[in-house]
Amino acid sequence: MLYPGSYVDLAASFVYPSVTYVDMDKRANAFFADTEAIDQILMEHGVEPEERDVRFIHSDYCSLDLPVQGFDLLISLYAGFISEPCTGFLRIGGYLLVSPGHGDAAIASVDKRYEFVGAVLSHDGDYRVQTADLGRYLIPGKQLMVTPELIHQLSRGIAYTNPAFAYVFKRTH
Repeated sequence: MLYPGSYVDLAASFVYPSVTYVDMDKRANAFFADTEAIDQILMEHGVEPEERDVRFIHSDYCSLDLPVQGFDLLISLYAGFISEPCTGFLRIGGYLLVSPGHGDAAIASVDKRYEFVGAVLSHDGDYRVQTADLGRYLIPGKQLMVTPELIHQLSRGIAYTNPAFAYVFKRTH
């Protein structure tokens, strides 16, 4: 799993056995460098540290040297346009989990390399992935022709008529 723009969010390692976190913030670098604290946080969440491979790269996610198609899951939560520079690291058949706030969900929705396969819904702290009736999601609230250029120009996400907490896309190309 690849988590660019992670800052100090270690939650992915509570679920996935191998996560590569990427952030250029010096505070994130200091956080992940404290391996004893990382191990303590994992144990507090019922995870044995030796069962996890937690890697951190202190870098801008636009200039990574990682294996092409080396990851099964790419996470883009509130960190900007991650899918564009990082899709090459996601294997064909892998998944992109993306939040709508920074526009990356909108970009992924028009990227021919992706198929929209799920909407993550949140209610009172419970999350579920909706995989049926997906045609009701990713519909702009205003009449817009969604293009990467428009999203870059706006520098933010767009309002959808039926918003979700996050969206799941499958890389098909």
